[in-house]
Amino acid sequence: MAVYVDDILCVDPTWGIIGGSLRTPNTRDALAPQDFLYTLLVRSEAGTSTRIIGSILKVLDAASQRQELIASMIDPRVRIVSLTVTEKGYCHDPATGEIDPCHPEILHDLAAPEEPVSAPGLIVRALELRRAAGIAPFTVLCCDNLPQNGRTVSRIVVGLATMRDKALADHIASAVSFPSTMVDRIVPATSEEDRTLIRDLQGVEDAWPVVTEPFTQWVIEDRFPTGRPPLEMVGAEFVSDVRPFELMKLRMLNGSHSTIAYLGYLGGYAYVNQAIEDPALFKLVYSLMTDEVMSTLRQDICDLGAYRDALLERFRNPALRHRTWQIAMDGSQKLPQRLLGTIRDRLAENLPISLTALGVAAWMRYVTGRDEQGSEIDVKDPLAPRLRQISEAAKGSPAKLVDGFLGVSEVFGEDLPRNEAFRVAIVNHLTSLFHRGALATARLVC
Repeated sequence: MAVYVDDILCVDPTWGIIGGSLRTPNTRDALAPQDFLYTLLVRSEAGTSTRIIGSILKVLDAASQRQELIASMIDPRVRIVSLTVTEKGYCHDPATGEIDPCHPEILHDLAAPEEPVSAPGLIVRALELRRAAGIAPFTVLCCDNLPQNGRTVSRIVVGLATMRDKALADHIASAVSFPSTMVDRIVPATSEEDRTLIRDLQGVEDAWPVVTEPFTQWVIEDRFPTGRPPLEMVGAEFVSDVRPFELMKLRMLNGSHSTIAYLGYLGGYAYVNQAIEDPALFKLVYSLMTDEVMSTLRQDICDLGAYRDALLERFRNPALRHRTWQIAMDGSQKLPQRLLGTIRDRLAENLPISLTALGVAAWMRYVTGRDEQGSEIDVKDPLAPRLRQISEAAKGSPAKLVDGFLGVSEVFGEDLPRNEAFRVAIVNHLTSLFHRGALATARLVC
């Protein structure tokens, strides 16, 4: 978003971005001494390019500057509040898309609505104050990998408001726009190596450069009652319904990415480009997209075969250095939209699910916390303690492990645990992953 907004500043300089960090002050502390400028580093086999991004006006830390952040959100000049907080930042049940009323941050925000800590709580509070002051509401623009992300965030925000004030909830439901979006650009975590490269290339210190690939796509539903930047002038695509594009990206790119991440990590590959060069994993991912995912998508939005081929080339980018461990984070929040949606659609048509089911089984194998050499895996997931308990209770039995994980309704809902074809596929794959290993299992499946 900062890059797109930076692109239009020479045409329309009235726009800018105020960032809000909800977890740590690290980004603010890194960017403040450099006037919130940062370097965009675009890497590919063809070479590396850099540019300075100047569209960020400031970044606020929610923990120490909460009221300043809320004051910014109620400023009449602010017309859009966007979110990129990852799936777990919405305090919702990924299986249903509804707000989790027992989430610790939601419980806090219900008890202290004037001091919200969650993303939904901040939005509800700011919209409440704008309404009281007679200021038109901002548009809420979700840029995260959620199914029908605008509609999902609308349900979450309205759900939280309903727990507090029915009139406020009715106002938000009727007056606030939540356009859905699809964002497609691979952005690995910034490393010290990246900072060193910036220093060597530009002769300057940049505390927080952003590394990415050349490819970029942003599809947005055009529903902005109080105005928006002319992003179509710099490559954004405005549509009436983003859902077909969103499903394409979630299931083809993100579903493949997660499958590569779990199998690749277990197989000893630290980076995606290394994993996809393995013939077994390449064939698996190609077949997953071609034979299982593409049949669940609309065929008229683009050439899905060409999109698949482009994804495989993007995964191969050796300059990007995208860690499998990074992609593997927060799997309990990602599986429902990345793999389980495809599985549900195919089960409804009595179609095979072997390849997508392998991705799910690989996640189960990964979150046991031990790799194929017996070394500990640093599992980053909001449900990690619960998943570890299930793993320990299974005592090495793949069938018991599957039954334990399928009992996590926040991930699998109530339907999939009752589907015997799904359960059998997962048990068979998980058994093979334990006995043969990830790469041998991938070869066997394909």
